[in-house]
Amino acid sequence: MEYSKIHKYFLIKAAFFMGCFFISSCENSLEDINRVTSKRIGIEEAKGVKIIYSIGDKTSARITAPLMLRHQEAIPFVEFTKTIHADFFNDSLQITSKMDAHYAKYMETESKVFLKDSVVVFNTKGDTLYCNELYWDRNLPGHEFYTDKPVRIRTRTQIIDGDGLDAPQNFESWHIINGRGIVRVSSSEFPQ
Repeated sequence: MEYSKIHKYFLIKAAFFMGCFFISSCENSLEDINRVTSKRIGIEEAKGVKIIYSIGDKTSARITAPLMLRHQEAIPFVEFTKTIHADFFNDSLQITSKMDAHYAKYMETESKVFLKDSVVVFNTKGDTLYCNELYWDRNLPGHEFYTDKPVRIRTRTQIIDGDGLDAPQNFESWHIINGRGIVRVSSSEFPQ
């Protein structure tokens, strides 16, 4: 019996010292605790992406980008931080317009894309839009592209500046806000 009392005493003593060791070694600063327990935002990364965008059973666009980041937040969004290119199609799958930008942000809940930094849109006629900020909104049929920032359009015979614009996705026509600075040029001054 004496042996079991001694054994029990050492077990209790060992457990007490081990508990003190773990309690003293688990000391964390408030910053460490907040960092570990705070909600972490998930970011999915994809490289060399190619996205086929369709409405119903009709292909509407093909998007390519070297990098895509999908942010899982309360309001999720997708970023293209290293350029983006889009080809837009008609019902016969012929390209009607193309778009390039250095940055894009797709707001999923709004079905809207914000484009910025060297945005260029051109159609099959060779008309080209240059601007620094542009929106593409599929909820605005016939006016999918719009901006209230300065724009420049080059056609085969004119350069037109304005304070904004709206245009359909095929970029066959456009409405320039406060158009100014129309310069007539010969078609030979533009590359074919």
